[in-house]
Amino acid sequence: MNTSTRYKPIELQLSHALTKKENNVIDELEHLFPRTDFFFEKKPSSLLFHVNQLDVSAFQTMVQDLTKKHHLSSPALFTELLTLIDDIKSYGVKNKKRLYVDYNLERKVRNRKQKETERGMFFYARDHEFNPENNTFPQEFTNKIICGDSEEVLKHLPENSVDLIFTSPPYNFGLAYESSPDGIDWNQYLDKLYTVFTECIRVLKYGGRIVVNVQPLFSDYIPLHHLISQFFMDQKLIWKGEILWEKSNYNCKYTAWGSWKSPSNPYLKYTWEFLEIFCKGDLKKEGKRDHADITDEEFKKWVVAKWNIAPEKNMNNYGHPAMFPEELAQRVMKLFSFEHDVVLDPFNGVGTTTLVARQLNRNYLGIDISEEYCKKADKRLNSTRKKK
Repeated sequence: MNTSTRYKPIELQLSHALTKKENNVIDELEHLFPRTDFFFEKKPSSLLFHVNQLDVSAFQTMVQDLTKKHHLSSPALFTELLTLIDDIKSYGVKNKKRLYVDYNLERKVRNRKQKETERGMFFYARDHEFNPENNTFPQEFTNKIICGDSEEVLKHLPENSVDLIFTSPPYNFGLAYESSPDGIDWNQYLDKLYTVFTECIRVLKYGGRIVVNVQPLFSDYIPLHHLISQFFMDQKLIWKGEILWEKSNYNCKYTAWGSWKSPSNPYLKYTWEFLEIFCKGDLKKEGKRDHADITDEEFKKWVVAKWNIAPEKNMNNYGHPAMFPEELAQRVMKLFSFEHDVVLDPFNGVGTTTLVARQLNRNYLGIDISEEYCKKADKRLNSTRKKK
């Protein structure tokens, strides 16, 4: 049998000959699981575990049960095996089993790099004129909430000084924001929004990211997420991707809107919002490895670009009509920034972005035109502490 292509080998070095109890555990494992999943190969100084696919949770449970059943006083061999299995980060998943061999065979593209070059990867952003030299964020703006017009405040910041911009601008739906108009003429709204975003691009570091949480206005047939994305692409930013924030049927009741039971003009319902993600100059962001605070499980879960997160439930407590939940900001910051990075929200509202930045040991600047919202954002900051 050619095991090199059908199985992935995991080698465990032996400090002693296998004991009778260890052999009993190995034999029972091979009996309980099909050989198409795995098999063991015993050698004088090592034990090879050849694995093709595995229900890791079931395997872990069975190993633990069998080591207890056979009274293994030192199950170190099997503990090491479980650790080595868990350390394998590249695999597919099918029917609860991790696939370690040929899981990407159908998606494999030959000469991928050459074909990407020939096609012109992010061709729309290749002739940018961004300065690759980054600057230090000024101390007088560090960890501050500033009440003012973002367009004017941002002009006081040096270019290339912010690591991550995460924001959710007013959607122009006609919501009751405390002091800024919502529901104005679309051209007027977009002109102002693009002016602020132009300043955001200027202050964003080379390799920095901007993430915009946005919802289209379906009733006006305005694909706001597409308009914003096109603006950033026109400004030569690289489209990193799009995350679907699934809010689990929130604000989606069954009604007879549109043409009821007719193809004439059905009204499409939605339960989600979008996070549009862009990079300035380069897809890679520089940062120290030990300042990455995302866990293995978080990374594997969150790079799947559909996030099921319940909407914010405490909006009435803060008097704000359109807050996003803290978990949304936590995921964005841990996936797209390092600890000690500078996070900016130019539409900070009552301060969810700045609150989470402080909790996650990021530096921050929050700007909002509403004095009342800024006071509430400051109050929230004063009630939390930085992560140690």
